[in-house]
Amino acid sequence: MANYRNIQGKSNWTVEHCLLTLKALADENRLRALIALRSRELCQCQVVELLELAPSTVSKHLSLLKAVGLIESRKVGRWIYFQAVVTEDNEFQTELAELVAAQTKSSELIRADRKRIKEILCIDPECLCETQRAKSVTTKK
Repeated sequence: MANYRNIQGKSNWTVEHCLLTLKALADENRLRALIALRSRELCQCQVVELLELAPSTVSKHLSLLKAVGLIESRKVGRWIYFQAVVTEDNEFQTELAELVAAQTKSSELIRADRKRIKEILCIDPECLCETQRAKSVTTKK
C-alpha cells in the first residue's frame, strides 16, 4: 500500500513522491475533483454532489489529493473548503495538474462537470448538505 502520509510540504522530490502523486491521479473521480478545484474553491458537500459518491468516499479521495500536495483545505465552522494548490514551491504538482487539465478540457465528462458545477453553486450549501444527509440515512436503511 502506498504511503501517502508525510509527503505534503516536502521540497526534496524523490521518485517515490512522484509515483505517489501519479497514483493519486490514477482514479477518474480524483481527477475530476482536482480539475473542478483548479477553477474554484468548493466545499466538500459540493464535491460530493458533483461526483455523486458517498461523502466518506469523497473524503478519502480528497485526503489523498491533499496528502500529495495537489489540493489544500480550510475549515470554516462546520464547512471544509478545498482548492487546488498553485505555488512555486509546488512546481511538479502544479505542472502536472496543468497538463491534466489541458489534456482533458475537451472531454465530455469534464465539460458536463463544468456545467454541473455551475448548477451546484446555485444551491445553498446548507440545503445541499441536508439533502446529502437525508440520502445517506435512506441508503443505510
